[in-house]
Amino acid sequence: MNIVFDLDGTLIDSAPDIQAACNKVLADEGARPVDMKTLISFIGNGIPKLVERAIKARDLDIADHERLTQKMLDYYGADPATLSKLYNGIETLLPALKAEHHHLGICTNKPLEPTMAILDLYGITKHFDVIIGGDTLPVKKPNPAPLVAAFKALGDGQRLYVGDSEVDAETADKARVPFALFTEGYRKVAVADLPKTYTFSTFEDFAEVVRQHRL
Repeated sequence: MNIVFDLDGTLIDSAPDIQAACNKVLADEGARPVDMKTLISFIGNGIPKLVERAIKARDLDIADHERLTQKMLDYYGADPATLSKLYNGIETLLPALKAEHHHLGICTNKPLEPTMAILDLYGITKHFDVIIGGDTLPVKKPNPAPLVAAFKALGDGQRLYVGDSEVDAETADKARVPFALFTEGYRKVAVADLPKTYTFSTFEDFAEVVRQHRL
C-alpha cells in the first residue's frame, strides 16, 4: 500500500516552534504575540498564508508581507524543532509499516528545507520514499497536485492519505484519494463536517485503519 502523511498536526506537533518563530517576527514589529489557539488557527496553508493571517490579526501593513514572510522563514529555519515533538506512536508505527512493505511519503505545505531538518532530527527520514514540501511545486495543498505527485512517485498500489485538517480533507477529496483523519491535530471544524474515509485518534489505532483499507 502507498501511504502519504501530512506533517504538521499529523506526524509532528510542531505548533510550539511555529508559534515561537511567529512571535519573534511580531516582536520585531512591536506587535503583541499570538497565543497557541490563535497560532493554530493560522496553520494549514503554508508559511506565507500564516504570516498574512498574523499581519491581519495585528493590524500590520500587508505591504510588508514578503519581508515578514522571509523573516518568519529565517527564524523558523534556524530553530524548527526545539519545542516540537512526534505524536505518540509514530516512532514505532513507521518502521512497522515499512516492515509490512508499505511505501511511505510525506506531503506538507511546510517548505522542504525545515521539513528535512525536522525529519532528520527525529531520525525518521529513512522511512519515507518521497517527501513533497510546500515549495517543491509551484502550488500548495489544497491544490491536489502535490499529493498527486507524491503518489505518482510511490508507484502503483492502494492509496491512503493521512492528515489532520480541512486542508488535508479538501486535498484528498480533489485528488480522489481515500483519507484517514487524525482527530487530535490542528483541525478547526467538527470531525463530522470533514469528508473522510476513516478517523482515528491515536497512532496505535492506525494499524486498524490500514487493516480495514487492505480488505
